[in-house]
Amino acid sequence: MSETGLRERKKRRMYETVSDIAVRLFVERGFDAVSVAEVAAAAEISKPTLFRYFPAKEDLVLHRIADHEDESARVVTAARAEGEAPLPALRRHFLAGLAAQDPVTGLNDHPQVRAFHNLVYGTPALVARLYAHLERAESTLAEALGGGLDARLAAGQIVAVRRILAEENWRRIAAGEALEEVRPEAVAAAERAFGLLEAALPHLAAPAGPAPAGPTPNIESR
Repeated sequence: MSETGLRERKKRRMYETVSDIAVRLFVERGFDAVSVAEVAAAAEISKPTLFRYFPAKEDLVLHRIADHEDESARVVTAARAEGEAPLPALRRHFLAGLAAQDPVTGLNDHPQVRAFHNLVYGTPALVARLYAHLERAESTLAEALGGGLDARLAAGQIVAVRRILAEENWRRIAAGEALEEVRPEAVAAAERAFGLLEAALPHLAAPAGPAPAGPTPNIESR
C-alpha cells in the first residue's frame, strides 16, 4: 500500500474512533452535557487535534451520515443500469436499503441505531445541522441531474420524499412497532411515493432511449 493510502486509512480510523467515543458519551450523558475537551481527553488527543478533524461539535455526531450527502447523486451518476432512468434507479436503491435495514431508511431497530436517532432528533443543534446536510444532498443531486432550476426543484422533491419515508419508518419503530410489522408498509409506501415522483417528473422516469443509429440510408438510390 502506498504512503498516501496508508495516511488515508489512518485518517479514516481517527474519524471513526473519535466519533464513536463522542457518540457514546453524548448518548450516556446528553449532547450539551459533554464538552469537546472531555471528548478529546477520552480519545487521548488534544483539543486542537480534534478540531482539525471535526470543525464543530455537531460534526462529531453527524460524521456518521456525512457519506450519505452524495448518495443519491452517486446512484444517478454511477449506479444506474444501462438505459435506466434516474428515478427508477433511486427507487431501486431505496428499496434495497429497506431490505438491508440500512439505518438511513429508518427501518432499523438495533439498540445502538435507536440511541443514535434519539440523540440526533432529540438535540436541536443536531437537527439544525442535519438540515444543512439535506441541503448539500439536494445540491449534489441537482448537479447530477444536470443542474439548473428544474434539476434543483426535482432534487428537492426527491430528497424530501426520502427524508419523509425514513422519518415515518423511524417514528413507528421508536413508538414500539416491530420491525417486521413496519417493513411491508414501508416498502408499499416507498413504491407509492416514488410512483408519485415519477408521475410528477416524467422526464426522470422514462428509460433512456437507444443511441442514435445515424442517418437512414436512402434505399431508392441504391
